[in-house]
Amino acid sequence: MQPLAGTGPFPAPGTDPSHARTRPVHWIATAAALALVVAGAALVQPADATATTSAPHPPTSDGGAPDAHAAQYPLDCGRAAVDVVQKGTADFDGDGRPETVAVVRCHAQAGTPPSGVYLLTPPAAEGGRPKVAATLLDPAQRMSATDFHVSGTTVSATLLGYSSNDVPRCCPDKQRAVKWQWKDGKFALTALPAPGSV
Repeated sequence: MQPLAGTGPFPAPGTDPSHARTRPVHWIATAAALALVVAGAALVQPADATATTSAPHPPTSDGGAPDAHAAQYPLDCGRAAVDVVQKGTADFDGDGRPETVAVVRCHAQAGTPPSGVYLLTPPAAEGGRPKVAATLLDPAQRMSATDFHVSGTTVSATLLGYSSNDVPRCCPDKQRAVKWQWKDGKFALTALPAPGSV
């Protein structure tokens, strides 16, 4: 069965091929009609549509404070990861930009690795890492920090330690509540009375 004249991919036999060619005026008319459709689509948008040049950044719960998970800490964990155990934020120096205090330790399947407590300030450049500006508790002191809180310009915690190397690392037998108070541009450490002391 042959296709009907004018419906196939080629001109029907006996017709003049010059009539099958598209003339420039046809292309101009098609382009003008397409431009009207595009312009009409651009004008018909939802009332709340806005133009943006980049995706909006979601708000952070810490109000723009340094990300504790993005910092590089002075810990030697070998191949183990660094765990951010706790964190808190406050504008300690009153410059209008919050800082972060993070309790971190090396990841371990068993035992209780010593904690480090660090003050983080915002990165120096856009997209950089937060800077470790101060060490409140050095892991070399071989203590763990629990009951961590940030209130105003005070950081408080309970430090757990060991009376000797014979005490299993799972079970600290010493504890002391401490607080770091921001004064005169630095943290001052205060040890609260030991449990059971007068």
